[in-house]
Amino acid sequence: MDDGCGAAERLARGTPLGGALDTTAPASWVTLDAEVRALSHRLADALPTRHRLRSLPPGPPSSTEESLIALALCHPDGRVRAAALDRAAGAPALRPLLVIRCADWVGPVRDRARALLADVSGAELAPLAGLVLLLARRDRGGFALAALDRALRDGPGADVAPLLTSGDRAVRRFGHGVAIDRRLLTPVELARTAAFAPGDVRLQALCAEAALARTGDDDEGVVDLLLSARSGMVRSAGVTGLRRTGRHDEAASYLADRSAIVRACARYVLRQAGVDPLPLYRSMCAEPAEHPAAAAGLGECGACEEADTLWALTAHPLPAVRAHAVAGLRALDAVRSDRVEPLLDDPVPAVVRAACRALLPYAAGLDRERLRARLAPDRLRAARTAARRLLDAQDLARTRGLSGL
Repeated sequence: MDDGCGAAERLARGTPLGGALDTTAPASWVTLDAEVRALSHRLADALPTRHRLRSLPPGPPSSTEESLIALALCHPDGRVRAAALDRAAGAPALRPLLVIRCADWVGPVRDRARALLADVSGAELAPLAGLVLLLARRDRGGFALAALDRALRDGPGADVAPLLTSGDRAVRRFGHGVAIDRRLLTPVELARTAAFAPGDVRLQALCAEAALARTGDDDEGVVDLLLSARSGMVRSAGVTGLRRTGRHDEAASYLADRSAIVRACARYVLRQAGVDPLPLYRSMCAEPAEHPAAAAGLGECGACEEADTLWALTAHPLPAVRAHAVAGLRALDAVRSDRVEPLLDDPVPAVVRAACRALLPYAAGLDRERLRARLAPDRLRAARTAARRLLDAQDLARTRGLSGL
């Protein structure tokens, strides 16, 4: 397909659909629709007419005829598009264009396309889910989405299964939404998806919430799966599930989780069991190497008197402890810019980033020349990045008329 021509021009030459465009990519069909209209301005003779369509033999179209009908379905003349619709109904390869015409700007074309799509089964609509969801963003694009949703909810559960493993993220989310509403997945299956679905936070959240909603007192396997997730959001759901399954005490081991939301959930679960997390944090901070994130947790739930402990931890030999100690000072609202600024020169990027975040509210009062000195090429990249951020924040504060803090 890399011949310098667009899909519309390849179809006009008689190239079969599969050779003219990527028929599995929803965007390819949308692009084809636009390309045919553009082609009509310079190659009008290459596009089919209603007379040409009427001359086609009855029955399923050949590959050459499919190319012709595809062009007609995208024709700038609504009468040609309308004439092509009935031929498309009997050709599964052309159903994507039938879906597109359901959002047509011409009422009669749109109505006829919708009437034809209403007769398509859920099993036949499911492979078009990506295109349906893409077109749903358009005006008049909701019909096909409603038809797909209705077909998948009312039809066999097997029609939903292919959507759950689709390579299209939007399709996976949509399919899981239907599967959850229809209870096609067990709580363990949902928890496994939540724990291991790669890089899709929304899907993870959807499945974690659904898994917990159906978890009983004896469904410890669901909670354990959620607790094993790399995602902090999913682990937080697992920690919350500890309360539901009567395992409150286990929440203590998540007080020093690397994720702030997990730590917050752990504190909630312990408090529901009548346990004050603050003494536990103090004990953990006495051995910070074992629980680096306990310093952040101490700041999140402690009082101003915890600041001395956290300041001492900013000099700890373990970088994770230093970074979390700075985060704890931020949470405690106990940051002192003169004491945090030297950490911009820390050899570990995580500590530098934590210091930068802590200093941003105080950027207007920082010494500009010291910040500019950190832009030197021989400085670590993290230090240069932090200095740029702080200088930008300083400039913004000054344009707003803020004095040094």
